[in-house]
Amino acid sequence: MTREAKLLLDVYREKAGLPIDLWELDLGADRYLRDGTTFPKEIQIAIQRECSAVLLGALGDPRVPGLEHARDILFGMRFGYDLYANVRPVKALSDKLVPLKGRAAKDVDFVVFRENTEGIYVGMGGQFKRGTPDEVAINEDVNTRKGVERIIRAAFEYARSHGHTRVTMADKSNAMRHAHELWLRVFHEVRAQYSEISSDHVYVDALCLYLIQDPSKFQVIVTNNLFGDIVTDLGAAFQGGLGMAASANVHSSEPGRVALFEPVHGSAPPLAGKDIANPFAALLTVGMMLAHLGWPDEEKRIERWVTRAIDEGQCTVDVGGTLGTQAASSWLRDRVTSEL
Repeated sequence: MTREAKLLLDVYREKAGLPIDLWELDLGADRYLRDGTTFPKEIQIAIQRECSAVLLGALGDPRVPGLEHARDILFGMRFGYDLYANVRPVKALSDKLVPLKGRAAKDVDFVVFRENTEGIYVGMGGQFKRGTPDEVAINEDVNTRKGVERIIRAAFEYARSHGHTRVTMADKSNAMRHAHELWLRVFHEVRAQYSEISSDHVYVDALCLYLIQDPSKFQVIVTNNLFGDIVTDLGAAFQGGLGMAASANVHSSEPGRVALFEPVHGSAPPLAGKDIANPFAALLTVGMMLAHLGWPDEEKRIERWVTRAIDEGQCTVDVGGTLGTQAASSWLRDRVTSEL
């Protein structure tokens, strides 16, 4: 996937003349297995100082069952660069990809703002009496006033700047009375500052129900780290699967910081090396990155050609085509090249 994404970036650099300087890093499972390297501090600092954006491929590898390399790299950037807003657009590009009865692509067009640096993923907790019948395992859900307020505000600011009229916040404050009461209280305080935007609060289990019933009711959804992870995988099903889902990790209040872009799908080891995986999530992620860097028209161009590819069957099997990974990517790349 990352190779195909790089080839598309090469088109923009060589054919369109965009001032893109690519720095390829030898990091990942191969490097970890070779010498134990995960995410060196000097590389982390250099990226933060010198780079505008990072394009990251999927990191899971069955040869590293503990995922040490993946955790250090991914969390080293998300947490290390304080990229607190994980922005995941959920947009269907073809009617035939929408699995919901009576719904079409026009009904699936919303974005999820997932808090990215707190919650259950901070890794606080431990195990006691491990491996015994009395074992206790604890993971702590960390929510700060600062973290909650800034992700909720980022969602409202996005809605305001993109002409959206509705923001929905999802939590589980009826069951998680301490952590999520904070979310509910802050949401009500922030929403009062955006009176022109309609806003509502739903419990996350109800949100999943409502999304299945009618996704067209939603425009911007904001929620915590764990719930955002789950809800966006549900949303990906509306798009045609994880092979169609792109994402960005940004510091919304300081857009000049380095940002991280990654397709939502995982590494899918059973598909590796078989030329059958869908490259469109990675290519759409390139579009998100180019928009972030100041070329929003290129995001629209890539999305338009992905839509054409699906409509004409110039895509992989999972979204109705017959092509392999490289052929589908090449088809889109050739069309983009012809327009530049």
